[in-house]
Amino acid sequence: MLTKRIIPCLDVTDGKVVKGVKFQNLKGIGYPPDLAHMYEQQGADEITFLDITATSDARETLLNIVEKTAEKIFVPLTVGGGIRSKEDMRAALKAGADKVSMNSAAVQNPDIISECAEEFGSQCVVVAIDAKKDGESWNVYTHGGRNKVDLDCLEWAQKVEDLGAGEILLTSMDADGTTNGYDLELTEKIADQVNIPVIASGGCGTLEHIYEVFSQTNASAALAASIFHYGTYTVNDVKAYLRDKGVLVR
Repeated sequence: MLTKRIIPCLDVTDGKVVKGVKFQNLKGIGYPPDLAHMYEQQGADEITFLDITATSDARETLLNIVEKTAEKIFVPLTVGGGIRSKEDMRAALKAGADKVSMNSAAVQNPDIISECAEEFGSQCVVVAIDAKKDGESWNVYTHGGRNKVDLDCLEWAQKVEDLGAGEILLTSMDADGTTNGYDLELTEKIADQVNIPVIASGGCGTLEHIYEVFSQTNASAALAASIFHYGTYTVNDVKAYLRDKGVLVR
């Protein structure tokens, strides 16, 4: 059985890490390289750096901050936000990213997934899916959760796997920042639908929430922000708790 990964998330805008609720009311937290280094020291398996306003502001990813962050850590770094082309992905990898996440561009031009997978390898290609419940299904959203797309989340997850994505970063917009727990129903459906790793994101507020997402779904990793940014728990706290519960972690 594969060990489960714990991934602190750095949502970045204007060069600062921020945190909001349901993608709104963002508050400044700190400087990305410093936080990334601290979380690595705590035992993080990976770091995710998302420039959350690059796409909506129609600008490039903050590659200078990405470079400084990559220089501070040795664990894998995933970078997303403002990735619109194969050239953007190449630039992010050159800046120090190990994997690159795309959302809006992939929805608008799905061929970019296969193009990047062929050029850089599937292991480098992460497709981020921001989903919000609509009746009995979930809709995909782009541009940092601002634009609703007429696209079913489960169908899209299957398509991105077929196109060559190596991983899915699945964020529940309904749960994001609420600290009320991951969307277990959504995560379970997506993780059962595809054969590539699924990172659960959105809603983590307690140690129990991370245990729930691993014990009740086939998620490969849990991404969290609030519990780490506000010092509620360290990554080591999470891993110790999971080990006591019998969950295999690194």
